[in-house]
Amino acid sequence: MTQRPDEFTARHLAKVVESSDDAIISKDLNSIVITWNRAAERLFGYTADEMIGQSIRKIIPADRQHEEDFVLERVRSGEGLLHYETIRLRKDGGEVPISLTVSPVYDDEGRIVGASKIARDITDRLEAESASRRLTAVVESSDDAIITKNLNSIITSWNPAAERIFGYTANEAIGRSIRMLIPADLQSEEDLVLSKIKAGEKVDHYETTRLRKDGTSIAISLTVSPIRNKQGEIVGASKIARDVSERVRLESITASVARENARLYAEARDANRVKDEFLAVLSHELRTPLNAILGYTRLMRGNMLPPDQIGRGLETLERNARWLTQIVDDVLDVSRIVSGKIRLNVQHVELAGILDNAIATAQPAADAKKVRLQCMIDPRAGPVSGDPDRLQQVVWNLVSNAVKFTPKGGQVQVRLERANSHIEIVVADTGIGISPEFLPLVFERFRQADSGPTRKAGGLGLGLAIVRHLVEMHGGTVHAASPGEGQGATFTVRLPVRSVQMETTPGREHPLTEQRNPLRELAGLAGVHVLAVDDEPDALTLLCDVLEAAGASVTTATSVADAMARLQEVKPDVIVADIGMPDADGFELIRQIRSSDDPVVRDTPAAALTAFARSEDRTRALQAGFEMHLAKPVDPGELVASVATLVRRYRLKA
Repeated sequence: MTQRPDEFTARHLAKVVESSDDAIISKDLNSIVITWNRAAERLFGYTADEMIGQSIRKIIPADRQHEEDFVLERVRSGEGLLHYETIRLRKDGGEVPISLTVSPVYDDEGRIVGASKIARDITDRLEAESASRRLTAVVESSDDAIITKNLNSIITSWNPAAERIFGYTANEAIGRSIRMLIPADLQSEEDLVLSKIKAGEKVDHYETTRLRKDGTSIAISLTVSPIRNKQGEIVGASKIARDVSERVRLESITASVARENARLYAEARDANRVKDEFLAVLSHELRTPLNAILGYTRLMRGNMLPPDQIGRGLETLERNARWLTQIVDDVLDVSRIVSGKIRLNVQHVELAGILDNAIATAQPAADAKKVRLQCMIDPRAGPVSGDPDRLQQVVWNLVSNAVKFTPKGGQVQVRLERANSHIEIVVADTGIGISPEFLPLVFERFRQADSGPTRKAGGLGLGLAIVRHLVEMHGGTVHAASPGEGQGATFTVRLPVRSVQMETTPGREHPLTEQRNPLRELAGLAGVHVLAVDDEPDALTLLCDVLEAAGASVTTATSVADAMARLQEVKPDVIVADIGMPDADGFELIRQIRSSDDPVVRDTPAAALTAFARSEDRTRALQAGFEMHLAKPVDPGELVASVATLVRRYRLKA
């Protein structure tokens, strides 16, 4: 039997209605439900049996009942509603947002007998729209630039923060390459970012620099994440750029402050170290001449020097007194310079005479070392305005320094030259030279390239500092140059032909302090053999004279190597050794003695007789292996008693 087309169509439509994902409902003009499909059951929770024959108002909230009146009015007039969004109630009392389409239903005669309703659940869409609005609000209100781009680096979105940070409006930025923000030398960063994005990776908090529209740079922290489509394919990237300029600036300030603090700390530490070194050197430099002065004074007062040695003793006294006076003068000059109390007695000065006097004063020391002193004077070098005593001090300091640091057989050249509106005094030597590291410090107070106990030359490290200050007070400059260690040095003083007149004050005073100490009895060293070690001839001579006057026999040595050789030869009863010696010091000597394979040498008692007289120097000497620490200048009686004590201790142990 063949089915009629209208029956087939009716059944087909019924299947469509039942399988629809949208609720399809029909009602009459009194709002009574006539049909209720399965989607309506799912959407509203009521079964067809529960709703068919019931009023549609059952699912309409009380405050929306007027909507049904409005819908019926439109249906009766033959009109419908298209995608009307509203709220309806579920069976459980919950609300569901729907999009409602209502159409009139006609009978066979064309009369309107009811309405069909298609209700679609729009919960997901509304939630998505809400989330989108929230996201948009976040993006729009963010203080960070939020930008999206495709895989060709073309900008696809640009929020207000991006406008504020980079200066481009959205219209100016969207459609252009993100590379317009990247400095030329950082373009490779975009290639690296794109490679990571295409690999599905994220770039987190990458700090870099970008460009504003006005061309200025800005420090940013960048986070870049892949953007995927519904199929999971990567189609672009989102960028969050945070302006970290202020943080970077504060970090820079903090780092700068930290560096400055570290610099100040280092300077303070260095200044403290230099002060300690200076005090140690000052103690040594003062005690060395005092040792000779007081020692010989006590010997002479006690009539303990043979008549033929008195002349030599007086020469030693005079030489060390001059040395001590020079040290005191240098310290006083530095004190006056620091306090601003030094004054110049300005007058016309012929520098040729100044150079002649300085060379004549330094000549004996040069002759003793076989150092050739050469003087060259430019006849065009006229007089200058200055203090003749102070200028004499400048030239003498430079010439005596050159002689002191020039080895035997070397040469010192002193030149006086005219150079335009200046007069130049040049002192050049073939001496030990100055290292590049120390050259910038050579005119600083208390600075010495070699300030340890092994240093070869004495002095306080004040002479060149005094030279610089005196030259500058005359309106001139002084410059030091050296190719390096072992290659000599050149000092150049430049003085104006006419210098500014300066305040005149009386000449300098040279206060001397007289010291008087009682002479102790010398006795008790008969039959004792002493090895005396000191690199300073006067100190070594005094040591021999004191010990021999007490009855001891004395063997002398002037270095560690010399002392070790004499030890093997004479096997002394006791050793008296200086600490500060060139090449190898007293600490190295006692180390070699105490580690000797010969038990007689190894156990020889030893006393340190040194101008390094601080408490830490004493502790170090005793820890190194000396049994006694005697500070220069030492009383002859104390020296003899100490040596006698060491001998008695050794003999008792033996």
